[in-house]
Amino acid sequence: MGLGNLGFTELMVILVIVLVLFGARRVPEIGASIGKGIREFKKNINDVDREVREPIRESRPVDRLGAGDVTSRVDEEQVRPEPKRLI
Repeated sequence: MGLGNLGFTELMVILVIVLVLFGARRVPEIGASIGKGIREFKKNINDVDREVREPIRESRPVDRLGAGDVTSRVDEEQVRPEPKRLI
């Protein structure tokens, strides 16, 4: 007794019950609100998926050539101490 085994007559019975419960004027409004909810849900899922897949962008400004901030790399190299020489 799965949900996928609905035939034409079962669908018609469900449609008649929905029409009796909600009325002919409310059925299109309900369908539209369900459609909006599904679109909003898909949009939010896509936004979260895009955020997960895209790399995290750094807050540092990037120069026009796209090489990154050169001065910060030089500063990082100067901060690191040189390794001790054994000889």
